[in-house]
Amino acid sequence: MTVTTTTRENTSVNETETETEAVTAYGNGGGGPTPAAPHFWQGAFIGDEQAGRRLAGLPAAVEAALGTVLETGTVLAACDALASALLDPEHPVHARLATHLPEDEDPAALLAELGHHLGRRELTRKLRRELGSAAPGRLNRPDAREAVYEAWAPVGMVAHIAPGNAATVAPLSIVEGLLAGNVNVLRTSSADTLFTQALMAELAALDPSGALAARIVVLRFPSARQEWLRLMCAPADAVAVWGGESAVEGVAAHVPPGCRLVEWGHRISFAYLTADAWSDPGTLDALADDVCLYEQQACSSPQVVYLDTGDEAEVFAFAQRFADVLATRPPAAPLPGGQDADPAEQAELTTTELVARLEEHLGLTRVFAAPDGSWRVMADTRSPLTASPLHRSVWVKPLPREQLIATLRPMRRYLQTAGIAGSRTDIAELSRTALAAGVTRVTPVGAMLASYAGEPHDGVYALQRYSRRVAVQADPARFATTACLDDLVRPAVLPAPAGPLTGKESAQAANVQVERADAELYFHSGGSTGAPALSLFSYDDYDTQMHAAARGLLAAGYDPAVDRTANLFYCGGMYGSFISFFSVLERLGGVQLPLAAGADHRATARALIEHGADTLFGMPSYLWQLLHAEADALRAYGGLRKVFYGGEHFTREQRRTLEQTFGIEVVRSITYGSTDLGPLGYQCTESTGGVHHLHADLHTMEILDPEEDRPVAPGGTGRLVFTTHARRGQQLGRYVIGDLGRAVPGPCPCGSRAPRFELQGRTGDVMRVATYFLGHRRFVALAEEDGGHRGELQILLGRTDARERLTVRVERSGTTDPERLREVFLAGYPELRSAVSERLLDLVVEAVDGASLDRSPTSGKLRTVVDTRG
Repeated sequence: MTVTTTTRENTSVNETETETEAVTAYGNGGGGPTPAAPHFWQGAFIGDEQAGRRLAGLPAAVEAALGTVLETGTVLAACDALASALLDPEHPVHARLATHLPEDEDPAALLAELGHHLGRRELTRKLRRELGSAAPGRLNRPDAREAVYEAWAPVGMVAHIAPGNAATVAPLSIVEGLLAGNVNVLRTSSADTLFTQALMAELAALDPSGALAARIVVLRFPSARQEWLRLMCAPADAVAVWGGESAVEGVAAHVPPGCRLVEWGHRISFAYLTADAWSDPGTLDALADDVCLYEQQACSSPQVVYLDTGDEAEVFAFAQRFADVLATRPPAAPLPGGQDADPAEQAELTTTELVARLEEHLGLTRVFAAPDGSWRVMADTRSPLTASPLHRSVWVKPLPREQLIATLRPMRRYLQTAGIAGSRTDIAELSRTALAAGVTRVTPVGAMLASYAGEPHDGVYALQRYSRRVAVQADPARFATTACLDDLVRPAVLPAPAGPLTGKESAQAANVQVERADAELYFHSGGSTGAPALSLFSYDDYDTQMHAAARGLLAAGYDPAVDRTANLFYCGGMYGSFISFFSVLERLGGVQLPLAAGADHRATARALIEHGADTLFGMPSYLWQLLHAEADALRAYGGLRKVFYGGEHFTREQRRTLEQTFGIEVVRSITYGSTDLGPLGYQCTESTGGVHHLHADLHTMEILDPEEDRPVAPGGTGRLVFTTHARRGQQLGRYVIGDLGRAVPGPCPCGSRAPRFELQGRTGDVMRVATYFLGHRRFVALAEEDGGHRGELQILLGRTDARERLTVRVERSGTTDPERLREVFLAGYPELRSAVSERLLDLVVEAVDGASLDRSPTSGKLRTVVDTRG
């Protein structure tokens, strides 16, 4: 993003400037602040006098801004909103910004280009490629087995010295600084328009927290005002400057000791053709495309064409052929207003061509040029790299491949792109040679100016130049279950959710809009509450979620350095549990037996014992069946210590059985989540029952009234509604997941500041039967607490000719007494007792084998309520 194919970099920031500071009217109301002055300082437009005063106090302003936290999600949300506006020609922002563009720019094309680069998808890819994560500033464990935390931290303040003829460079440079978390002070030329100031005002206005505005200063002043440049650079931790050597030297004089000087200076690019390639007319056409696109004004434009030969005759012959191709190309677009080319540039063109023509008499060169001077091809028998005067001016030189490094390495500081044409073997060999000579980028001929998201620029990643890699070592005993150090200080703060409530139907409808590049992984839900639903993920999104689930497991007490885990989740049918927890264990570096849930309990138990498994991952219903089916063998083994479950819940009595009968020490939720949203919450070592911490770095959570779109009273139970902020391909906002819960107040004893909530069942578990609302969880509680039941429980709803029928099916054990349980339910559930006494409902309790209970065929989950009433 530092430079795109349309960025015209071959310029100097030391252009001729005046002291005139034009004030441009901005907008017709609404949107961002109005530029009534040439400088944008932390959310306000100010004049010269005030800017001078504030520059004197810049160190204090930087320190104050760095004292607040800037979440990466805040930057992404504001940039994505601005991108949407820039890509919509009818949006008011589009019209406001267009008035500030230079006359020679196409507003629609330039704003669309910016919109493309500022979208969440592109910026997220950039973050992951350059800093390894979509939230690189959080202190997470790079190795889960060690209590060491690493993150990318901002360098502090970045001073940006922007070029004067590339409208996109300045704002994109600030965005890079923001993604790294820095305070950014940018200087534009006094000859520039107020486009960058206006764009940054629009961006800051899209962040209600004010965190972005606090980190943006855009000043407009001439390079002659050296005192301002000195004050701007004095508190900087990095200075980024565009331009030639003289421009860099002028800024470097003000860079304090220890401050990074990031040079985005002039670079030279060339094409290299083998004999097979230069004989192909298609290669010449592709080369002409690279020359004519942007009139060689980009650093990646070819200035020299090297031929893999030492034969001068071949060089002259190729130059003639290439000149014939250039002659067929349409002329360059005229400069705005019909003005002539810059006199200095025109003088350089004339001088270069004249010298080359004079050297023809010495047999060193041959010049082929358009009669009107619109292009020129200059063949030269000497190999050393020679800069072109641009404007469709190309050198053609011989350079045998064995001499490539010796010829080009002296110019390594200036080399950028090599467009190579040849066979597949030639390209592989020559790419390595060109990189060894100092080239930072190799492309096909015809694509020298093309780029891809996250591409390094001039051999480096910009975000890494604006960041520091930091580490914290902690006491392993005290921090064993702390996966993210930041959680002990404050929860992640994400943008507030907005928009209408959505649900499974909306998510399914939105699948058709997911771009193919983001639909890389397909999952089906388990179908325990209806037909299986499809969820689509990019691999990047999946990776982000698996890292989050891994952090949650550490908080729950999983120890990847010690635990030996059997992954017993269901697999197949596009169901994601087994695959997901395989990925989680892979990221944790834990020992894993990928057994999956199978019907042969004896074989599974034998594998557990043979390989020394002490930790089980799986669905409660499956683990319950396995443990009881192989109870004798597993009790005799005595090695099981931990159970992490998901998808369902173990009841209190079932937990007691696991602890007392099988000697299991830890029974905890492996995660709370869904197929479409991913991991939503996790348990810590202090969590019990349905209490979970929110994955606050991925989602925001609301608890809404069961019937209305409004928050419940503090401590009240309501519908859990989640908005995910960490998805590149599919944005799920205000998603009604179908579960009920309540917020858990107060700090957690584990020390994490991530919000807590307690699950209270699913909305579908509350049944309307015989005019009454009855809840499955109430039946389970009565069966356990008053009936002594420790197995599974399922409710079957049906009808008889006379009335409705509710059948409670309980898992049979040696002490199961259906009649006793029926009495317990009637005594402890007044609404149920009323429905039965009023002869509106028949109540039946049946003891059945656990294997006969109705389960989802995909996930193995117990269907808690089966309604056959139709």
